[in-house]
Amino acid sequence: MEEEPERTKRWEGGYERTWEILKEDESGSLRPTIESILFKAKRKRLYEHHGQVRLGMMRHLYVVIDGSRAMEDQDLKPNRLTCTLKLLEYFVEEYFDQNPISQLGLIVSKSKRAEKMTELSGNTKKHLTALKKAVDMNCSGEPSLYNALNLAMQTLKHMPAHTSREVLIVFSSLTTCDPANIYDLIKCLKAGKIRVSIIGLSAEVRVCTVLARETGGTYHVILDESHYKELLMHHVRPLPTSSSSECSLIRMGFPQHYIASLSDQDAKPSFSMVQLENNSEPSLSLGGYFCPQCRAKYCELPVECKICGLTLVSAPHLARSYHHLFPLDAFQEVPLAEYQGERCCQGCQGEMKDQNVYVCKVCQNVFCVDCDLFIHDCLHCCPGCVHRNSTATSA
Repeated sequence: MEEEPERTKRWEGGYERTWEILKEDESGSLRPTIESILFKAKRKRLYEHHGQVRLGMMRHLYVVIDGSRAMEDQDLKPNRLTCTLKLLEYFVEEYFDQNPISQLGLIVSKSKRAEKMTELSGNTKKHLTALKKAVDMNCSGEPSLYNALNLAMQTLKHMPAHTSREVLIVFSSLTTCDPANIYDLIKCLKAGKIRVSIIGLSAEVRVCTVLARETGGTYHVILDESHYKELLMHHVRPLPTSSSSECSLIRMGFPQHYIASLSDQDAKPSFSMVQLENNSEPSLSLGGYFCPQCRAKYCELPVECKICGLTLVSAPHLARSYHHLFPLDAFQEVPLAEYQGERCCQGCQGEMKDQNVYVCKVCQNVFCVDCDLFIHDCLHCCPGCVHRNSTATSA
């Protein structure tokens, strides 16, 4: 019998044979190959921006945390729950830094039930406090995807049509205990234009694959803690919206911070709406942000007014959202041996030691790989171009 040609097994379809990539140098060391792999990983996400496409800038995202017994496994140190909560703290900070006019909420699912840890809100401190308290949470029973998704849908379906409705599920268990047919719920989520993405901590689960595919989300299973963090960071950037989503003008208020003088006899102390909502001990104060429409007072921005529904933001919040629409182009990668210019980074003023340098296509300034990542991930503008424009303006 003729031998059958060797075929790639189905489960090996997307598997990367890392052992075939490693190659020894003349001295027998693997270090150059490993450095090359790490170097490419740093640069990878710079090429993943969506370019000039329509993005969902105003996002309403619910993060669902699995609170079942599976979160007590210790393959992530010290266990899955603690590792997840720590990474989510970092995710929340990055989410609001990159999406200042968006909102986020937290849901936990355990013992076949689902309950909200926090409501949809733009208050970063509120979510971080809830995550820190959840460290002492008792993991028990099985999660319920149906109950968690239904709970999130009851709020998201009332959001305006021009906003992006999203659910991110951190799923550790291999089972889900649902009170009804979850495939019917998936049809409702799809009809409500709610995108569901899942990050699996165990193995791939069929229902999660269908859920992500039908709603337009993504489904990934982590390899280790660093990969886990990388997958979370993929959900920081706003995703492209569907062509059927509505366009709408949004009314916003830009209140200025007002502080009355203690010597002013006409000054009237008042309560903040956020303190009253959180059932914390209300304290009278003379200053704050006052809604220009109904004069309700708030301690911080951005926030949606509880009285009149007006979105209250500051100008820097809109400016920080602007860079998603016009992302900074990737710098030109030039091998250090071929570069004829200065061997000093224009960002950190350090000597070029990496195998490549990165040149801005507009101002022709050169940067090292670390400054290149900092410029694209944090600054979102080339300092050389900014300096040139400011010099030209002053002249």
